[in-house]
Amino acid sequence: MAQAKTLTPAELDQVLHYVSTTRFPQRDRALILTSFWSGMRVGEISSLTMGNLLNEDGTIKSEIRLSAAQTKGGQPRTVFIPQKLQLELVAYLATRHTRLAHIPFFHTANRMGFSANSLCQWFFWIYKKSGISGASSHSGRRSFLTSLANKGIGIRILASLAGHKSIAVTMKYLDANDDQKRNAVELI
Repeated sequence: MAQAKTLTPAELDQVLHYVSTTRFPQRDRALILTSFWSGMRVGEISSLTMGNLLNEDGTIKSEIRLSAAQTKGGQPRTVFIPQKLQLELVAYLATRHTRLAHIPFFHTANRMGFSANSLCQWFFWIYKKSGISGASSHSGRRSFLTSLANKGIGIRILASLAGHKSIAVTMKYLDANDDQKRNAVELI
């Protein structure tokens, strides 16, 4: 099976432009950027509740504590939320009418939570309608890790951010493109 495509900044902009035209533009933008800026798996994103993301005062948390039931590996982990993603989540939250802790943070058109499978399909169709081929629900996660690696973040930190026990697994996520190779040889 081929790896999910790592998107370029221009391709991410293309997707964000497309989702600005959808029925739920704030939700769709927040979903895309949560994938790209937190590195969470689609199953983790679909499992998020208001309680996972909101502080008692209604602000967005800077760290999300995922329970073992919410992660692929069955191990609880902490996901760090950058300030720019916090701002996007606040914008999306303004479209929500309820903030009860047990309510899914991201919802479908029927106001129900996404299942991991339905969110995988949602990502597939968003990328397809955006004109991005080879992308999947895992593209944001791969792009997140590759982007950080390109900025010099060490493999152990990347593995921890991804929730991987083995750095060998994390290495499979990292993508190399021609621009990176050109920049690398200029360091000689």
